[in-house]
Amino acid sequence: MSNISRRSLSTAWLLAGMWCLPATYADAAPVAPVLERPALQTEHAAQSVLIDIALAGTRLVAVGERGIVITSDDDGLSWRQSDVPVSVTLTSVQFVDPKNGWAVGHSGVILHSVDGGLTWRSQLDGIRASQLLLADAKHASNSTQPATQSALRLAQQFVDDGPDKPFLDVRFDDEKHGYVIGAYGLIFRTTDGGESWQPWMQHVDNPKGMNLYSLQRDGRLLYLAGEQGYFARSDDDGATFKRLPTPHDASYFEMQVRNNGGLVVVGLRGTAFMSLDRGNSWKPAPITTTESFSVLLTLDDGRLLYADQAGQLSVQSAKDQSITALDSSSSQSITAAVQASNGNLITAGFRGINILNQAALATAAPPGEIK
Repeated sequence: MSNISRRSLSTAWLLAGMWCLPATYADAAPVAPVLERPALQTEHAAQSVLIDIALAGTRLVAVGERGIVITSDDDGLSWRQSDVPVSVTLTSVQFVDPKNGWAVGHSGVILHSVDGGLTWRSQLDGIRASQLLLADAKHASNSTQPATQSALRLAQQFVDDGPDKPFLDVRFDDEKHGYVIGAYGLIFRTTDGGESWQPWMQHVDNPKGMNLYSLQRDGRLLYLAGEQGYFARSDDDGATFKRLPTPHDASYFEMQVRNNGGLVVVGLRGTAFMSLDRGNSWKPAPITTTESFSVLLTLDDGRLLYADQAGQLSVQSAKDQSITALDSSSSQSITAAVQASNGNLITAGFRGINILNQAALATAAPPGEIK
């Protein structure tokens, strides 16, 4: 598992759908029951495989394998497990305010919370998502254009395959407007807080159906990053996305918007590029590693935090772009990170939660190549 990042999880389990379960359990349980079976309560939820973490106001909310969601109101010192209606692995979570949040994951699941992550209800799953894709394609099937007919065939294939395709990122602007993205180019949009979802694949320049790992907004601009160097930008507030070239065909797992049109993408085997003109041109980011990146986070002080699959943490200065390595005192693989209200860095990973205090965040090794 050491070479699998949060956004690249589909590389290993895209078709299997249950990478995190013991073989005997996965063989015995078809996909459908996990959409109906609530997540099992466990005393060791904070030490489970956790894949993403977010802030709901000052509350921490982490999500992971088998539908586990945990929350903390004391900056990560203690955790309690939430009530979740499904047992699928959850890959991404986001809150737009202290109460309203969404989590997405395997089997096309979208969950919504209105109480800061304590309880969740299902808004969509892969069965209903495929039906929406097919209905959308049929609505446009009176056209004889090849692209439309291709969309119809693809939607029918999604229905035939069943709910085996994961969502990998969720991005809401407010409690009404948001997107979810995932494997095989999946993208859905909502304008009513997820009460209804609209397939958006036909609005995106992605004819090969590349997996989509990250979506970010910069004003009216939206960016998509994905596998094999895929990058697209919307100049019309998400109405359409046009693919733009990047210097490498490695997958981009994480992306961060910076000031004045700046943008950074990172991914497979140390791939890291930055743009100063909203993705029109690119140059290498000032960090060197052979490990795949799993985290890219803007800290409260404006520095950019990188984390790789080996557990190495590095920060990029907001002033001179220099890179320094942090002494994290931990070699565990990191899948996600967030800065708590007290300034500490809270990380999630295959061994659960870890805390790096604020003083350690400010301590850095001399600049140089990251080994």
